Amino acid sequence: MKAIQFIILSCFLCLGFTACKQHQDARRPISRASGVFMKKSIARNKKLIASEEDQIKALMKKNPKISYIASTKGYWYSYEIKNDIDTLTPKKGDVAFFNYELKDLKGAIIYSEVELRPQVYRVDKQDIMMGLRDGIKLMHKSEKLNFYFPSHIAYGYHGDNKKIGVNQPLICTVTLNDFKPESVYKKELEQNIENNLASADSIKKPKKAVSKAKPTTQDTLEQ
Repeated sequence: MKAIQFIILSCFLCLGFTACKQHQDARRPISRASGVFMKKSIARNKKLIASEEDQIKALMKKNPKISYIASTKGYWYSYEIKNDIDTLTPKKGDVAFFNYELKDLKGAIIYSEVELRPQVYRVDKQDIMMGLRDGIKLMHKSEKLNFYFPSHIAYGYHGDNKKIGVNQPLICTVTLNDFKPESVYKKELEQNIENNLASADSIKKPKKAVSKAKPTTQDTLEQ
């Protein structure tokens, strides 16, 4: 009986070990496939970025009279209007007021300034295009710059689902009209609201009519 029990126990142990080994082996191809996929994805992204950067460099090469500056964040920019007097630039906690338009690398307008309208942007507190978010902080008041953004810091692999295509590099022309601390901007808004309310109240209040007394018989005789 003991021999039979030992044989049965041995069989169970063998089956358990085999199942465990099969379970472990089954995971390996998934891990390998995942690793291969990631490597291929990284390689594709690098190739795409390099291709877009080459397109931008080719564009700059065609315009040797323009001075292009390479940023540390992977894009280039040039000045249309430069302010050499002011030293301050927008920072987190400021509100920036700017206009911009978007073009493709051939210079065709995708979105005009009229379509995009003047922008009010709370620096580093609102979700905007990554390249523009960084570029705004390079600008001085009243400057106008052209930014050349590869797609990975523009609208990426999905575009904007409207006019901007998949993996599309962009030229972004920005005019920084003004910027100020958010606390100052809030006070100005509150003051404007108060002024508008006061103005509305003055319009609603009816003017007091000036009553004219009817002349009496005595007044008529005296005249």
